[in-house]
Amino acid sequence: MDALRSLGRVIVAFWILSHLSLLAYSSSPQDLQILNAERRIDLSSHIVKVFLTLKVENTGASPVSEVLLAFPPTQVDHIASLKAALTVGKKKRKSYVPLEVNPTDLPDAPNQTKYFSISLLNPLNAGETATLEVLYILTHSLEPFPAEINQAESQLVYYRDSAIILSPYYIKQQTTFIRTPSTKVESFTRVESTNRAGTEIKYGPYKDRPAYSYSPVIVHFENNKPFAVVEELVREVEISHWGNLQITEHYRLSHAGARHKGVFSRLTDSRTAIFQVVLPEGSKDPSAVVPFSVKQHLETKYSYLDVAGRTVVVLEKENVVPEHNSPFQVYYSFNPIFMLAEPLMLVSTFFFVFMASIAYLHIDFSICKTSS
Repeated sequence: MDALRSLGRVIVAFWILSHLSLLAYSSSPQDLQILNAERRIDLSSHIVKVFLTLKVENTGASPVSEVLLAFPPTQVDHIASLKAALTVGKKKRKSYVPLEVNPTDLPDAPNQTKYFSISLLNPLNAGETATLEVLYILTHSLEPFPAEINQAESQLVYYRDSAIILSPYYIKQQTTFIRTPSTKVESFTRVESTNRAGTEIKYGPYKDRPAYSYSPVIVHFENNKPFAVVEELVREVEISHWGNLQITEHYRLSHAGARHKGVFSRLTDSRTAIFQVVLPEGSKDPSAVVPFSVKQHLETKYSYLDVAGRTVVVLEKENVVPEHNSPFQVYYSFNPIFMLAEPLMLVSTFFFVFMASIAYLHIDFSICKTSS
């Protein structure tokens, strides 16, 4: 009985210590502040690219292991890619260490704000600073206005955002730059500290902004880039251990730009991709390693001389942008004896045909023998 009580005390003590250690490295918005934030929004194409530089400081008493990024609910659905890196060194010796980014939730999020968590490689101790580089890409964020144009007219689009960076942290100083494809800007929202020079609109610098500050702005500008939406892209890669690799692609295009008053229409570029890797017959235990999240499942395909069918690894990704053009690996086990299956089938077929021909030529099918 005493042994059971001692074991129970050990388990309770271990549980308390483990939770205390987790609490020590958990972060709250009050533990961090952003000393300087610079955001550059590139509107030069149909895909919006946002480059964000954050210099964060731990103002709390305990180490911090993550940094939160906040997005309004109307924008988070358009995020196609989000990457973060830690800046190490200065000037010529500067390098970037990729960091893991995952969506997360906060119970007290105001106005349905959505969050992404950047996991630091090493906890940020009290008083320490770190510089983060963030790149996120938005699709379907440019709204054509007017919705219909003549062939001789230029395409004008709206872009909506905030002059102040939405963040769960206090920001000491921040600046936002918006770059348009050309100098033809119909209108843009003017707030405090707004300047425009050529193709660039500058909001800021703003100082001492509290958490969750927001200042909506709209930019109405010319964008004559082709707007082609590839609703579905199916790429099939068929692997053969005899040295052949066959790639087939199927595209389904649709129009998503300003409608044309006539037969001509503009197209826009943003897509959903389905990647199919057809493995040789007899392959087992397939697994794909992709540098970003995708939907995976297996199918079976039959080709020439197949008996059991070939395993197909299907990778599906929605909201695809050029930054998703990354190498990936597919691993599988294969018994080399299966390489002889199709040649043996062909040899056996020709052998039986040959033997049947010989037998046919040597068998007498006449009813009665003819006299010589």
